[in-house]
Amino acid sequence: YELRKFMRSNAGTCFNQKPIVREGQKVKAGQIIADGPSTDRGEMALGRNVLVAFMPWNGYNFEDAILISEKVLREDIFTSIHIQEFEVTARDTKLGPEEITRDIPNVGEEALKNLDHNGVIRVGAEVKPGDILVGKITPKSETELAPEEKLLRAIFGEKAADVKDTSLIVPSGVAGIIMDVKVSSRVDNQEEKLSPSDRRRQAKQIQEEFKTQMDKLREALTEALSNILLGEKIPLDVINGESGEIIIPANRKITKTLLRKLAAVSKHVQIDPSPVRIKIMEIIGSYQTKFDELESDRERKITSIEAGEGSADGAIKQVKVYVATKQKLEVGDKMAGRHGNKGVVAKIVPEEDMPFLPDGTPVEICLNPLGVPSRMNVGQVLETHLGWACKRLGIKVATPVFDGIPEKKVREYLKEAKLPSSGKSPLFDGRTGDKIDQEVVVGYIYMMKLNHLVSHKIHARAVGPYSLVTQQPLGGKAQYGGQRFGEMEVWALEAYGAAHTLQELLTVKSDDVQGRTKIYESLVKGDNTLQAGTPESFNVLIKEIQSLGLDIKLQKRDALSFGS
Repeated sequence: YELRKFMRSNAGTCFNQKPIVREGQKVKAGQIIADGPSTDRGEMALGRNVLVAFMPWNGYNFEDAILISEKVLREDIFTSIHIQEFEVTARDTKLGPEEITRDIPNVGEEALKNLDHNGVIRVGAEVKPGDILVGKITPKSETELAPEEKLLRAIFGEKAADVKDTSLIVPSGVAGIIMDVKVSSRVDNQEEKLSPSDRRRQAKQIQEEFKTQMDKLREALTEALSNILLGEKIPLDVINGESGEIIIPANRKITKTLLRKLAAVSKHVQIDPSPVRIKIMEIIGSYQTKFDELESDRERKITSIEAGEGSADGAIKQVKVYVATKQKLEVGDKMAGRHGNKGVVAKIVPEEDMPFLPDGTPVEICLNPLGVPSRMNVGQVLETHLGWACKRLGIKVATPVFDGIPEKKVREYLKEAKLPSSGKSPLFDGRTGDKIDQEVVVGYIYMMKLNHLVSHKIHARAVGPYSLVTQQPLGGKAQYGGQRFGEMEVWALEAYGAAHTLQELLTVKSDDVQGRTKIYESLVKGDNTLQAGTPESFNVLIKEIQSLGLDIKLQKRDALSFGS
């Protein structure tokens, strides 16, 4: 069994499998031999059990916010690995081919230190925002080249005199280590071209590998058939449907040799309807999909050798770079328990400042008690009590959703663990050492970190793209968009009478095309005045009304004539 190590999932998280058996250990069918992501010995494991206190802490856990101890960070309790994929393609343009290279104009040697001789970053390099991952240059020219000039350039391999840097760089908010690099290129590229003899050699190698794997599969099929047929007799002929030849005659004692013959032509086996036929066909059917997969895999490999890999339109070369990032829990990350009790980390407190139990154990998380009564998810409190008792008793508990542990049993466990039956404990302030007025519900809860991390969401825009129709800034981090100032926010500014703020938001910061160009120029000159013009949304509105058949025009006041 081949395990998948540190692969990227579609969510950008890390998919990793690890074995949980040792060499030489006896295993049986149905036994778990490897753990995948989010599993522990075959059991789902998405979070960790942490010591929690239901109490406010200086207002930092107001409105579902969560207060955590530095110990959680130090012990990497909620640390996750994320893998991001970045892709760049060199295409054939009208002005000549783009090139993936280390030779980039106006870039210092320091910025290129981690690139190999082809201009692709090395595996294991540490990268931060703004670093070059893949060096790429694109020809730029005012005039298109004449055909004869193109031909000369192709013959002598001369680069276009005027090139621009279009390298792939690390976007903001991403820092990590290069984990993998994949390069695929089109075969008609002179440097990459395989000679016919190389192709034949590769095809022969694929054919040999295919034959070996097919033999192994046939042997496995023979073994599977042996388990039910070896030494038995079938009252029917087993026929090769393709040639009409009888493979196993009726009432003949079945040997390994006959079964090998059967496995070799398993695709074309024919037997008259009978209970034995169902069994044989079931076994053959389970192996047939594996045979088909091998066959299609061989076809694909041979086709790719003949045609050449990498085939996006006009693409000469494609490079994919995988960056692995280790994300510790930080302020702004989202966490949740098992009862819909979600919240955002508001503060990370030194371990010595956290409230502590009478035996000196500091709690790891403080949750707000007001998150329980109005939502009526009392399960989290019962889980806290049960977790505390089980931690003391050293036992593991799993209670199903619709057949949960009775309250009576929870009380028994608390009593057995010599804990207060109320599930509450006196706590002491970690900073002053004073006893907290009331006793506090303390215990263990299963908490998870959700994939809504603040580092993936934080975003700021300076000068960015605009929508073609409305001429307003785009929205969202992916489009490098602006913050939306909606209807209700406009009402708020109107209510305050903040006229100048409102004017710049609705014009030069949004869709007043002339105005924003002028203000950009004035800011460059160091002059902070603005002249607001007509927003583009007004023109869009006029056009929409005209589309309804009402011809509305905007005219200056002096051009209007009232009456006759």
